[in-house]
Amino acid sequence: MTNIEKAAELILLCAQKQILKKAVFSKPEGEDTLRMTATLRIIKGRPALQAERLTRDNKAHHQNISLDGGAAELCSLVSEFRQVNIITTVGDSEYRRSASGKDTLLGGDKLTAAAQKSEGGTVNVGGNDKKKNYILDGSEKFLILLGVSDKNGRPHDKKLPKLRQINRFLEYVRDVEKHLPTEGELHICDLCCGKSYLSFAAYYYFTAIRGRRVVMTGVDLKPDVMEYCNSAAQKLGFCGLRFICGDVSAFEPEVRPSLVLSLHACDTATDLVLNKAAAWRAKVVLSTPCCHHELNHTINCPDLAFVTKHSMLRQKLCDAATDALRLKKLESEGYSVEAVELVDPDDTPKNILLRAVLTRDRDPKALEEYLRARAYLLGTD
Repeated sequence: MTNIEKAAELILLCAQKQILKKAVFSKPEGEDTLRMTATLRIIKGRPALQAERLTRDNKAHHQNISLDGGAAELCSLVSEFRQVNIITTVGDSEYRRSASGKDTLLGGDKLTAAAQKSEGGTVNVGGNDKKKNYILDGSEKFLILLGVSDKNGRPHDKKLPKLRQINRFLEYVRDVEKHLPTEGELHICDLCCGKSYLSFAAYYYFTAIRGRRVVMTGVDLKPDVMEYCNSAAQKLGFCGLRFICGDVSAFEPEVRPSLVLSLHACDTATDLVLNKAAAWRAKVVLSTPCCHHELNHTINCPDLAFVTKHSMLRQKLCDAATDALRLKKLESEGYSVEAVELVDPDDTPKNILLRAVLTRDRDPKALEEYLRARAYLLGTD
């Protein structure tokens, strides 16, 4: 039996035992497919494998595979990909095939033995009328290690908002992926990264789901947090992910990043992040600002006194104006920009995502508009 056949049989066995969380197919041989995920579903009243194939035109195609007699069909699917991760309630296995055609099935015998014993917990199998499919379901090892989920892969109730936030952020990453380089190593920076949920999530997304080679650096001032993150990355085998304790203003990467991320950098730290990204000419910038104190302390605009005399309205005005100025400044650097909602405000009030994609040369007119607006708000014109 070939390793492709062994992998297909193992997926079917885990599905039949109802211990299969998902099988993730990555590194496709063909150019049209990005990835595929197979999960257990109830189809016409019977359990089956449903394979969802995502193609480069951002369309999802579904293929239902019977648990009885579906081995040949599944073998054909496995042969289309050079990596298949089989994730179950009793352990994981990975099928790999090199460019030369040499393949192996890591952990296959161990998982087969565990599946046959059927001593692990089973998964809940939903029907076709299922709730929203998230990129991450909480069972991923890095989410367990970071405390988002318990040891069985079930998200902690108090961490559900964080999981929704991470998934929503990854959806925005997926939306802008087409603007990133498609060949070679992908270089990413997460500035003012803190505990680095997004660093781990983005690294996992591009490596495990997209099958990319990634070099990613997180930077923050907290030495204990950076030490923890480096330890977690090592435990997870995320060899392309490292964390540096240092001042973002002094940080310079060895290779200019294509993607710059930042989640909740406090006040003017967000401006520092955006200025760094623009100076590096990063292809894509995704930033969620935190507090907005600077303009609230310095605004001096008589025309807006009817707003600024009310402290609560003053803060709301300064929040919006600060982010609008940031976007205008990025426009002047040649970026197409947008402010979007990250998550439901009930999950966090800090729910604005600034999205910027480098599309053109620097724009002197936009810079003039930025300087004029800034001077108006500060009373320096």
